[in-house]
Amino acid sequence: MRKLFKSLSLLVFLIGTVLPDSQAQTTYQKPPKSILDLVNAPSTPSVNFSKDGSWMLLLERADNPSIEDLSQPELKIAGLRINPATSGPSRGRGVENIKIKMTRGGEEKQITGLPVQPNMGDFSLSMDESYLAFTQTESNGISLWVVDMSTLEAKKLSEPILNDVMGRSLTWTPENKLLIKASNPNRGDVPKKPAAPAGPIIQETEGDAAPSRTYQDLLSNPFEEKLFAYFIDAQLMLVDMDGTKTPIGKPGMIKSMDLSPDGKYVLVEQIRKPFSYLVPAYRFPYDVEIWSIGGSKIKTLAEIPLDENRPTGFDATVTGPRNISWRADKPSTLYWVEAQDGGDARVDIEERDVVFTLNAPFSDAKKKLTSTPYRYAGIAWSDDSFAILNERWSQSRKEVRSVINPSDPSQPKKVIIERSSDDLYNDPGDPLYTENEFGRNVLLRKGDLVFMTSPGGSPEGNMPFLSTFDTKTKEQEILWRSQAPYYERVVKVLDDNGTEFITLKESTDIQPNYWLVNTRKRMAPIQVTAFAHPYESLKGINKQLVTYERNDGLNLSAVIYTPAGYNPESDGPLPVLMWAYPREYKSKEVAAQVRGSKYSFTRLSWGSPLYWVTRGYAIMDRTEMPIVGEGDKEPNDYFIEQLVANAEAAIDHIVELGIGDRDRIAVGGHSYGAFMTANLLSHTNLFAAGIARSGAYNRTLTPFGFQYEQRTYWEAPDVYFNMSPFSFAHKVETPILLIHGQADNNSGTFPIQSERYYNALKGHGATARLVFLPNESHGYAAEESILHTLWEMDTWLEKFVKNKNQMEKGTE
Repeated sequence: MRKLFKSLSLLVFLIGTVLPDSQAQTTYQKPPKSILDLVNAPSTPSVNFSKDGSWMLLLERADNPSIEDLSQPELKIAGLRINPATSGPSRGRGVENIKIKMTRGGEEKQITGLPVQPNMGDFSLSMDESYLAFTQTESNGISLWVVDMSTLEAKKLSEPILNDVMGRSLTWTPENKLLIKASNPNRGDVPKKPAAPAGPIIQETEGDAAPSRTYQDLLSNPFEEKLFAYFIDAQLMLVDMDGTKTPIGKPGMIKSMDLSPDGKYVLVEQIRKPFSYLVPAYRFPYDVEIWSIGGSKIKTLAEIPLDENRPTGFDATVTGPRNISWRADKPSTLYWVEAQDGGDARVDIEERDVVFTLNAPFSDAKKKLTSTPYRYAGIAWSDDSFAILNERWSQSRKEVRSVINPSDPSQPKKVIIERSSDDLYNDPGDPLYTENEFGRNVLLRKGDLVFMTSPGGSPEGNMPFLSTFDTKTKEQEILWRSQAPYYERVVKVLDDNGTEFITLKESTDIQPNYWLVNTRKRMAPIQVTAFAHPYESLKGINKQLVTYERNDGLNLSAVIYTPAGYNPESDGPLPVLMWAYPREYKSKEVAAQVRGSKYSFTRLSWGSPLYWVTRGYAIMDRTEMPIVGEGDKEPNDYFIEQLVANAEAAIDHIVELGIGDRDRIAVGGHSYGAFMTANLLSHTNLFAAGIARSGAYNRTLTPFGFQYEQRTYWEAPDVYFNMSPFSFAHKVETPILLIHGQADNNSGTFPIQSERYYNALKGHGATARLVFLPNESHGYAAEESILHTLWEMDTWLEKFVKNKNQMEKGTE
């Protein structure tokens, strides 16, 4: 085996791995066949279960779009990316086929009458499950379709008229009609760009602080304002099953619509001017109105102002009503939350958020339901006597859950869970839900018992479980737990006692499939689906979850993959690709917890490092890179020293195992992982090469915070300078490959980050390569872009990592 690996490495080196000169490579390339075959593996259908779990929808997704598809006209305005031909999102991967599969018996049926060129999405079952609605994206718009579930035949209900620019575009009424958001039929032609500007573009401030994170695709001129107003202009309509359409209310710049559970009212959010050049559309001013289902405006519930002047910090929020929604357990009762601290987390106040309710017909005054000392984080409804209130405080990672009695707000809330949101070992899980008579999700509970599922974190890795949580005694009873050597979790409970349920079961080499489990009858689990293993070449690869210590005693973990048949004792050390993403913690104890599972299936995505296990590399994936700041200390005050210590510990461990060759280790990551990679190459010479995809490298370009850093540049200038790889570009001696989507709209990772960093590296004589992918965003979508990215990474690794020793001998 050792001879095989050495021979392969030497062969690759002899035939040449020299990268093309700068600017010479202009066409898309493909990676080696072993990687190409994995990229082209068939995708597994996604699954949606019926209410009672007796059947499921199998949704088969289309392959990645081509670069030609991705290069179609696109509007980048107000923080949105719009396809002007369809009045919908410009990027997406639709479903190309729908099947029905019975849970018991396994019978599979094909939906007939589907679109000829299917690009389907927004699937929604009617409340009685007699119909399935979905959208079809056509070349000139988005049409509405419906499937009669008694015949399993699809038909087209409308021409391409839906408006899917913001918010959802369809919802069912209790009478099996569809409420849709269509483009205003009278909006006219698309505004034409003027030949010359009417004047300068001016922004002005009058002293109000308006700190804001770095956003992409914002409005920048009056013409773009007109375009935004045009494409968001919508008309609500009711559509019968015969295709009859009835306009509801007046058209407007409709941001969202939400039908009351009883179907009698519609909550409508309408954007109004002035627009902003500083924040995206979801922070534009808007009115919250209550309409009757016939379209008459009953009440303007709130007039939300422009959200430009929000205080800094993750626990900051807006003033006035927010999170306005319908109670799931009531026919037509609204609830919302209002900050009492002016949205400023730095204000010391006992009642930070107050939750209010308002019943139909909405003529009475609002009523206080409950309040929170932390930030409101949602309510899980059950009935008028039971609900669970969630609160969070991001700065300390605090999470609190309490039982409240909605029918008697005077009753004090009862805290049932209080924990760190990062604490995986003591995570009781999240509640399970069931549908009530209104078709809304409410808690699955039995008296004081709430059914929950948890990842089941432990020092051996995640072992998910199903439990009941007693909200009176705060005791948890585990009803079922995943058992080694499988990774299995409950996805749907089928009875009131939690004794019959459906799980998704997998193992390292076993494709995830659905199983029917009955613990009461003590019958053997029944396999429901039989999705095939998509990666033949990965069968038999070795996977292990390893733990090791940092120099300060902190426990770390990683998942190591090695080629099938590999034995370190007989085959010797391998080149290594270490892939990671740093995370901040407020507790050493929590940071040291093992995350992930050694039994989970080896699933590949476009950005996975696992492709290179087929190329003779050891992969150190999910390499923990915790940054800890306890008490009043902020994690980022210790970012560099802890990052370096994490990397040193990981390298030492894989070398001690005999798996890794210390001189042939690459480090890589995406987004914040790219930022990590550049920092490691700036402050160490531990690695043979680095790969940084879609990262940010100059923190002065994100001056109002980044990741979990809540301080601004002006509050912590040393932190921003020291954490910026750009500041230390002159110290980089390790070859680094930079890849970035040219249309990246992720906050903080604008393409200019890679451009400026590359120029700094080039100016100081570093070995670097910058690859911009046309029309790609933060994640890459086009098949050509994905394949080319893999080719770039493979070529870089082959030259600077696997064949490093031969190269050095050659230069000697």
